[in-house]
Amino acid sequence: MGSILVTGIGLFSAIGASVAENRQALIDGRTGIGKASHFPSRYAELLPFGTVKASTEALRSSLAAKDPGATRTDLIGLKAMKEAIDDAQLSAATLAASTTALIGASTVGGMCLTDEMYRDANNQEQSSNSPYLGAYPNSACTLFLQSHFNIGGPVNTFNTACSSSANAIMYGARLLQNGLATKAIVGGIDSLSKFTVNGFNALMILSSEACRPFDARRKGLNLGEAGAFMVLEREEDLPPGKKVYAALKGFGNSNDAYHPSSTSEEADGPYLCMKEALATAELLPSDIDFINAHGTATENNDETESVAMLRLFEKVPAFASTKSYTGHTLGAAGAVEAIFSVLNLHHQEIYPSLNFETPIEKTGLIPVLSYQQKAINHVMSNSFGFGGNCSSLIFGRY
Repeated sequence: MGSILVTGIGLFSAIGASVAENRQALIDGRTGIGKASHFPSRYAELLPFGTVKASTEALRSSLAAKDPGATRTDLIGLKAMKEAIDDAQLSAATLAASTTALIGASTVGGMCLTDEMYRDANNQEQSSNSPYLGAYPNSACTLFLQSHFNIGGPVNTFNTACSSSANAIMYGARLLQNGLATKAIVGGIDSLSKFTVNGFNALMILSSEACRPFDARRKGLNLGEAGAFMVLEREEDLPPGKKVYAALKGFGNSNDAYHPSSTSEEADGPYLCMKEALATAELLPSDIDFINAHGTATENNDETESVAMLRLFEKVPAFASTKSYTGHTLGAAGAVEAIFSVLNLHHQEIYPSLNFETPIEKTGLIPVLSYQQKAINHVMSNSFGFGGNCSSLIFGRY
């Protein structure tokens, strides 16, 4: 792979309204998982979530969003993408250029307004389509951001469940590699939605307490909401002295093709995507210093991800799951955790897993349990989605 560099990052999650706030929470070991706010659902009182603290109306006001129909998903993404654009110092002219791409990802999209659309669908006095219909697809949030920032180049949206924004990052890198763009704004957004929560509850994988990634007594995941974007540029296009956080060294994608919501006991999908990421980065397993694991705290995921790591690595590197801070942010998770991986490299530090006590008997792996400052050259970030779509990214110190 050629030199694809990260020159801007933006992040909005349950642990902070900026990259700096997120990093400080990770250093302090401070979770954002707790009682839900601004989320009208009976489950808000029964289950913990990783919620952004600002209300939808407060976001609309503070961000001066021109579209009154902008959804919570749109607004969370708007804040994160603005931070990334400002961080990379992209001008309005640069954003409007045909060589600047926007590759987004979402699984929720406008589903946060399902109740409103359902109400309109049953309103026999309404003569036209519901105004919420256009905001419903997962691509609507990408189109909202394209319009708001006047992005002039290629635009696309990924929905491959939990690997969505990791795949958006890969796709953006490929556009740069193939000369189809010189800059790619890549990432993902998801907000909490009753429709989503009810679906995960039907699968019986939501935990009634703060999640415990890789713990033998894990009870399931906590859903969260977040927006995360990074700016990718080719090294040859950078002006002298431009800030660079890290290099995107390699990536891999595979499909376990085993079950709609589980990976196989042999963990073929996770194993193959990590192996492919190493091959594209031209690295050996021993070159990986840290893994930001997918680590959902579900019974299936943590065991099979552990199996995959044991298959690939003679000695499993230090690893942790930051979903114990943010919750599982679905389509945003790959980009959220990619930014955490970039912060690992940029600041030479490792953030621990929370709530771990006892290793899984079958694998015996123990995640990092305390904040560490340490020399790191390569970090792997894993994102494994429903349907078996598995993706791994490798970032390197620049």
